[in-house]
Amino acid sequence: MDELSTYLSPVGKLTLAARDGFLIGLWIEGQKHFGNGLSKETRENAGDLTIVAAKQWLDRYFAGERPAPKELPLHPSGTDFRRDVWELLLEIPYGSITTYGNIAKKMAEKRRRPGFAGQAIGGAVGHNPIAIVIPCHRVVGANGSLTGYAGGLEAKIKLLKIEGADLSRLYQPKKGSTR
Repeated sequence: MDELSTYLSPVGKLTLAARDGFLIGLWIEGQKHFGNGLSKETRENAGDLTIVAAKQWLDRYFAGERPAPKELPLHPSGTDFRRDVWELLLEIPYGSITTYGNIAKKMAEKRRRPGFAGQAIGGAVGHNPIAIVIPCHRVVGANGSLTGYAGGLEAKIKLLKIEGADLSRLYQPKKGSTR
């Protein structure tokens, strides 16, 4: 059974999910793929120790601290490819951004392959079930576009500002998906 709780944050209401002592989900309300990976049996449990630890982590994060994602027992559900991409996201430092293309290059090196399409990387980034902690918000388009965040562009911008990222070379697309 999955344990659930909510957390009110500067980017909106978050839903946290834990299973067997691991954080398996953290979603911004209304984001794409909300709840992916949850079992059919869930219950509200704000006292679950994993959820309590995740809320404390979030308190520190939103207070401007830079807690390490590895402080939490993470167990995102996904294919081997997606989990490899999410591991690469964990390497992006606070206040930094990278591109889907850079992640594709790192994946090619990691898997000793000639390359990966940015679209495949984008799909994996977009299906990240543990938002904020696994920092998919730090990924932008090669041209500086902020497009592609499942939690919405407003949330992405707020998260990057909280982390002190330089947004001066980034822009919001006029067309396209923002969620």
